[in-house]
Amino acid sequence: MSLWWISALSLVPWVELRGSIPLALAQGHSPLKTFLFCTLANLLVIVPGWLALDLCYHRFFSRFGWVNRQVDRIRRKGTPYVQRYELLGLALFVAVPLPGTGAYAGTLLAWLLGLPRGKAWAAISAGVAAAGLAVTAVSSGAVEGLRLLW
Repeated sequence: MSLWWISALSLVPWVELRGSIPLALAQGHSPLKTFLFCTLANLLVIVPGWLALDLCYHRFFSRFGWVNRQVDRIRRKGTPYVQRYELLGLALFVAVPLPGTGAYAGTLLAWLLGLPRGKAWAAISAGVAAAGLAVTAVSSGAVEGLRLLW
């Protein structure tokens, strides 16, 4: 599968970098190219995410209980980071390589808390880059380890 298609997985919520980077490395793609492609693709969700929230959240998304539960979960998980560490907290929240803490969740959290968009974008970008580095490093080691076993 081409790196373009794999990096497109970085645009999928709950998959983002955590799924696309290990897949690309398992298929033999270069760790550096994988990191760059997948990280840049994942950054593409921030601005459209804000626009979608601005235009659609109160009119459409907030009508669904599932969406409200997800919003509440992200608010509960992320608000303490931002209250304690401000924008660094937002970056740390996004950087945690666990499902539900990536660029989508960071954008939603910044939007919910009314953070300045330019500064929030920088913090989310730093978090995405840190998560990309962590996932690339761990996945590279895991893939190499599996190759040695085979």
